[in-house]
Amino acid sequence: MGFEEFKKRQSVVWGTGPYERLPEHYQPLLDHVARALEAAPGERVLDVGTGTGALATLLARTGAEVTGVDLAPALIETARRLAADEGLDIGYDVGDAERLPYEDASFDGVASSVGSIFAPDHAAVARELARVCRPGGRLALGVWSDERGVVDMFNVMRPFMPPTPPGVGSPFQWGSREYVEQRLGGDFELRFEDGDAPQTAESGEEVWELFSTVYGPTRTLAESLEPDRREELRRAFVEFYEGYRTADGVRQPRPYLVAIGIRR
Repeated sequence: MGFEEFKKRQSVVWGTGPYERLPEHYQPLLDHVARALEAAPGERVLDVGTGTGALATLLARTGAEVTGVDLAPALIETARRLAADEGLDIGYDVGDAERLPYEDASFDGVASSVGSIFAPDHAAVARELARVCRPGGRLALGVWSDERGVVDMFNVMRPFMPPTPPGVGSPFQWGSREYVEQRLGGDFELRFEDGDAPQTAESGEEVWELFSTVYGPTRTLAESLEPDRREELRRAFVEFYEGYRTADGVRQPRPYLVAIGIRR
């Protein structure tokens, strides 16, 4: 399977569940990215890997002229519906983070919150983030830590997942300051901020129910497995989150990194 076939599959996978229920579970990250971009009324702003538009919505509330782009048509359809429900004028397009459908220097600000990191060709994503941002424009990129947190959840799922095509970059590589500098430092003057968006729930079983019904990669994986193997995944998932039990229920730290840049 090459990159194009992989992305075609991903465009379906991410739209298999009602993803709009998930962003509230990482709201601190979304809020942090929105603050970091400092979008102003009338500015042209792009949200890459917008999903169902949670970040785009925050940016639009500042009065900025916001566009959101995502590979998954089902997610864009939901984003458009949610924007209409709130009366927000956000432009949403189906598009590839590796080949953004916009002219050079089209935007005053470019943002992405754990969306563009899942594109397989990291070098292409970095080029596109820089290409569409005007000189002096701003970047805010929110990514999961490469050391712990969401990466640990994916490590639980990994033994049950099919192998990815050769050369596909891990989304968690973006969680390293050094890696972001390598990819984006030539085009942006960068600084970094840290935060945490913990996963909370009453139980590990509750987290499993959330991700296996709402989160496209987990839902698709679970549905692809034979019943016995699916039960193995469920038990591993629940056991993992029960390892973060506190007196108030499950609370798993999920550290993140926000890269903030000025286009050179």
